[in-house]
Amino acid sequence: MFKQLRKKFLILNMSIISALMITAFFIIYLITYNNIQSENVNKLNSLSVNSPKMEATISVETALPLNYSMSFHIQVDAHGALQKVTSFIDMADETYKQAANLAWQEKKNNSVINLDGKDWMYRISESPVMVRIDENGKMQYSRDDGQTWTVDDPSSIDQKNNLYQIVFLDVTDDSKTLTGLLITFVSVGFIMLFVIYFISVYFANRAIKPISISWDKQKQFIADASHELKTPLAIISANYDALMTNEDDTIRSQKKWLGYIQNETTRMTKLVNELLYLAKNDEAEVKLQYSSFNLSQAVKNVILSMEAVAFEKGVKIIQHIEPDLTIKSDRDKINQVITILVDNAFKYTEQNSYIEISLKKVKKRILFSIKNSCKGLSKQDLPKLFDRFYRTDTARTYENGNHGLGLSIAKTIMERLGGEIYAESDESESITFIFIL
Repeated sequence: MFKQLRKKFLILNMSIISALMITAFFIIYLITYNNIQSENVNKLNSLSVNSPKMEATISVETALPLNYSMSFHIQVDAHGALQKVTSFIDMADETYKQAANLAWQEKKNNSVINLDGKDWMYRISESPVMVRIDENGKMQYSRDDGQTWTVDDPSSIDQKNNLYQIVFLDVTDDSKTLTGLLITFVSVGFIMLFVIYFISVYFANRAIKPISISWDKQKQFIADASHELKTPLAIISANYDALMTNEDDTIRSQKKWLGYIQNETTRMTKLVNELLYLAKNDEAEVKLQYSSFNLSQAVKNVILSMEAVAFEKGVKIIQHIEPDLTIKSDRDKINQVITILVDNAFKYTEQNSYIEISLKKVKKRILFSIKNSCKGLSKQDLPKLFDRFYRTDTARTYENGNHGLGLSIAKTIMERLGGEIYAESDESESITFIFIL
């Protein structure tokens, strides 16, 4: 299940990132392409308007104009035949003829052709025909190539006599720039996707790990809760069978079996209440009631309530409690945490040993600790103490009526109150529980 969840997470993450990256690269490339194209079109228009005077023969100029761009001009007739060339570039006559043929065949302004490994953008425009009236009153037409002719009827002018100018601009560097930009985007895109994939795998594993742990804990919780409920139910059932075996006896004579049933019912009630309490806290349904109270006195009251238990076990209580420490918090919840920790210490401390309780103020924080002599825990097991249904000694669980939920409840309360609770252990002789507010 979690492998499929991770796979879906990776597919979704990579799809979104890929789409965003492709969109961003496409927009950048499109903007760059349009800017370069617009600049080249403006250059072509400028060259077409300010075209040099056509010479009678193909010539290569040696003096370059100040606003020079790698360009040349070709004049063709209505059939596309090369008439004249003006160029500052040393190229073969055949190359100019090839340029004229390619441009005339496509007749698509601002398009690009390739000549001898170079890219050229071209623009075709019709050469203007000048009209004037001669001394005889007739219409005289002339072109920029110097050819003139006179006609009586203007409509008789043959369009085949028109000339066309083709301006070519070298855009090789711009094409290389766009190609390089495209290759860079593709290369960077693949590298980024490769890196993002491994980063996504790492964070997917980190994101799923708490869910996996929570799922495992939930399964273990259900199994443990079922086990905890199964034992008292089995005892109740057994005692019910014992009652039914002697159904003619009086209630007084059956009191022993009824007592067992009552004890197990009480245990089940306590367990169910603890489970409901944890469930409500998980959903933050338990409201906190904040008020100022004397924490020092609250700790002493809990200790006083346990003196009888201490006397029976021969446990000595050592107190280090600073007087009149006042705190603003939930009095009932704090009392519950202290009671859980003190009760837990008495349950697991050795006979004729000691429990040491401390309450003090450290800067702006209140620190409570309770230490009892017992077989300690390893550092690996300490964090598990606050897991639900965790017990260090499962053999003694049923004896002391502990379900392994007390410390989990204490941790839940402290987290709700914004405090911190943890345990420290000397593996040879003691364990200490500490909470900070």
